[in-house]
Amino acid sequence: MSAKTRIVVLHMREVIYTAIFAALALLLILLLVFMFRGKKGSDAQETMKYVSGVYTSSILLNNQTMDLKVVVDDNRINAISLDNLDETAATMYPLMQPALDNISQQIYEKQSTEHITYDEANQYTSVVLLNAINDALSRAEAKEEDK
Repeated sequence: MSAKTRIVVLHMREVIYTAIFAALALLLILLLVFMFRGKKGSDAQETMKYVSGVYTSSILLNNQTMDLKVVVDDNRINAISLDNLDETAATMYPLMQPALDNISQQIYEKQSTEHITYDEANQYTSVVLLNAINDALSRAEAKEEDK
């Protein structure tokens, strides 16, 4: 047997500091990897959802025509409003503007016409408005050759 035994003295404080620094270094490396990794396909799909412009859809109610105007840019719905809504139409259809305000607020938040909720009292008015908005947005959608 050899008498060359070595004794290593470790202070507990040094072991704890080393473990903490190793954990922080690992956390920093993981953070950098997640921040700078490329997103697969999501950028290509989100580049251009709509063709920028103003799109209208007509609503015919009892021989009165109202135009619903939708303003979009490349990937956002910016504004929805009713045009040609005269006093007679506003008086005959008093739920039209409040229903549009409710629907348009939800569309601005979701940027989609899916899963829109509306009151039962405004059900038919809301369905007519949603159909007109969907019609205008279908004309605004970017074609594959435009992307």
